[in-house]
Amino acid sequence: MIPDKVVARIAARAAKEALATHTDTSIAHAKLAGPRASATVGSGTARLGLTLDLPYPADLAGVSRRLQDYVSERVAHLTGMRVTEVTLAIEHLIPAEGLEHRRVQ
Repeated sequence: MIPDKVVARIAARAAKEALATHTDTSIAHAKLAGPRASATVGSGTARLGLTLDLPYPADLAGVSRRLQDYVSERVAHLTGMRVTEVTLAIEHLIPAEGLEHRRVQ
């Protein structure tokens, strides 16, 4: 059996890959903290938890779904485990460059 810690590292790496391909590659992307992951492994299955920053503005629901799907598929492929759950905790929304200086008029 693959240890929880190893599966968590694979999930964090997969989340980083997904963020690079499924989000806007603007200046905000460089400011994103690396995703953190946790995993609970048992009897050939894995439950994953991800904590991450996302760029803003973005379609948060769409980005979240694509991220969950990608991480689930990638972890399943690399470990041979069935991923039963991928939960996301969005810690920060990182604005694209220049947004913090705009005002609503």
